[in-house]
Amino acid sequence: MNHKNSLIKLEKIIPNILLNQIQYIHSYLLSRWILIWGSKPLIFNQELAMVFSPHQDDETLGCGGMIARKREQGISVVVTFLTDGRGSHGVDPHIQNKIINIRKQESLTALNILGVEPSAIHFLDKQDGTLKDLNLEEKQQTISQICELLQRYQPGEVYVPHHKDCHKDHEATYDLVKEAIAQAGITVELLQYPIWVFWRAPLFILLNLQDIAAAYRLSIKSVQDKKKRAIAAYPSQIQMLPRGFIKRFLNSEEIFFKSEY
Repeated sequence: MNHKNSLIKLEKIIPNILLNQIQYIHSYLLSRWILIWGSKPLIFNQELAMVFSPHQDDETLGCGGMIARKREQGISVVVTFLTDGRGSHGVDPHIQNKIINIRKQESLTALNILGVEPSAIHFLDKQDGTLKDLNLEEKQQTISQICELLQRYQPGEVYVPHHKDCHKDHEATYDLVKEAIAQAGITVELLQYPIWVFWRAPLFILLNLQDIAAAYRLSIKSVQDKKKRAIAAYPSQIQMLPRGFIKRFLNSEEIFFKSEY
């Protein structure tokens, strides 16, 4: 049995209140350790950035400060959402159709707060929860869509969820974007933003020394309030997230992991 399956089984037998407390403490301690001792400062640059987000809110949680800093200096940031986000409130089709529209509007509001123009926001509208299981034709179509965007904008930096982010859509987003970069034939700095990995993955079980050696921190102190307001623009998601989960994303620094490809 692999480590991820073991963690999933463990989560199912621990009471939710106790599990949330354990995960909050673990997430806080791990992120603080990486920020203080386990990371290097990320040099802020003038490169156009593209952010690929599996769901509407991941971009703001993981990269909101970076986005706001870039936009305040007039640097272009392009955000692409891969899924429609329908799965956050269960499987009822009627509710899912409402959630798709709600999350799309929330993302436009959040990104407006961060300074991103609507013309720089793209929705691929893949069904939430399916990215890992796309058939060959659907997978190549998605890669081709991402490839076209990469070639159109020619970014210097690309931001994706961490490849061990303990969520199948997040990890699939990393794989799809990485393949699209290869097919586009462009050279970029690929940076991974952690969403769930600190919450769900005990240190040295999924995150090893090689992963941590690639950690960088970016100061977002000057735009902390903007990021906080942008996160608050996702009320439909805030109510569904575990207690204490959002606190890690309100720090004055964001964590990224550089990726080789």
